[in-house]
Amino acid sequence: MSDLRDAVVEGPLSPPARKRPRNRKQTIEAVAAEAFAQSGYHNVSMQDLADVLDISAPALYRHVPNKYALFVRVVFGMVARLFEATEESAKLPHNSRQEAEQALGALIDDFISVIVELRARAGIYRWEGRYLQEADRARLGSDFAALRSRLQIPLANYRADLDEVDRGLMAGAVMAVISSVTVHHTVVAARKLRELLAAACWRILDGDLPAAGTEPAERSVLPVAKKRREQLMTQAIALFHAQGYHETTIEDLALAVRLTPSGVYRHFESKADILRQACSRAAAELEQAATRAVNSSADPGHALAALCDDYVRYSFANYQLAAVYFAEVGNLSETVQRGLRTMQRQHLSVWVELLQGARPELTAKEAMILVHAALSVVQDIGTLLHHRTNAATQRRLTKLLLLTLGVTG
Repeated sequence: MSDLRDAVVEGPLSPPARKRPRNRKQTIEAVAAEAFAQSGYHNVSMQDLADVLDISAPALYRHVPNKYALFVRVVFGMVARLFEATEESAKLPHNSRQEAEQALGALIDDFISVIVELRARAGIYRWEGRYLQEADRARLGSDFAALRSRLQIPLANYRADLDEVDRGLMAGAVMAVISSVTVHHTVVAARKLRELLAAACWRILDGDLPAAGTEPAERSVLPVAKKRREQLMTQAIALFHAQGYHETTIEDLALAVRLTPSGVYRHFESKADILRQACSRAAAELEQAATRAVNSSADPGHALAALCDDYVRYSFANYQLAAVYFAEVGNLSETVQRGLRTMQRQHLSVWVELLQGARPELTAKEAMILVHAALSVVQDIGTLLHHRTNAATQRRLTKLLLLTLGVTG
């Protein structure tokens, strides 16, 4: 066959016909999932996605009617992967304790495999799921309850001593540990990562939680803000938590505190300024908690237990602020984000140092993996239990934190 460069062609060359890839749908969903997970739903446009895919926006709209439809497809596609990956393990026999242990091990391995494989985009449902419409959000909650039940069913025979509530807490904590790898970029060898996550999951499933207690549940009550500025910040955090930063307007905030929009601007430069100050306050308060814990004991295990206790109490008392901090910090300017990340790294370094002191066999990166796993347990389980802020509930969550880290309280 003659070389194309030697061919004699009369007239202009026509561009080669572009073939539509067979996996275009999967490619679109993969690119969208990573973009939504990394930048946030509201910070990604259809044009952004089209540019990454190297197609025109009209071509993208031929595959999906709008951004929300694509978002829904991506979120539930991720959940479908989890169901598919655990389908066979969920059918394993679990009539005896030994069978139940094998079934749980297979399910944990399945969950870890999917989340680690899709680490860059698997966390989309954790932070961005709040932007789902009510019916879709309810469906997502139902789907994850069904996924947790795949762990709870064999757990009932593995731990016959547990009641339904404890099984639910442990299953939720296991899911939080595994999904924690989606919120950070710490890298260890793949086998070691799987070992660390699986070992933390088994410590939770084998652990004993403090009694639930019978004292009445107490609602988290934020201090009454006497100054108008404090009232504005408190109400803004509540609105950001309930409906998302992008969905909240200055007009919404003004109405909530019975001010005019211009009255809000007398206290804060912008909505972003409110978010910045709220996140900075959260970072500073967590740093203070870390300092108290370190000074509380010369023994790293005891100091770490104190830090866990402080962190849980802070998260319960400020559950809205904690959720907003993790979910909305990406909406701040890059300069502000850098400053907050510096404070966060300093805070995490205290956890890592104490954990390595209590468990010297861990490297710094291995300890960081476990710290992120523990904080994810607080975030995920604490969100579900924020309305039950009695001391017994906090002790139970603190114990889950300690089990995840592999230290005794």
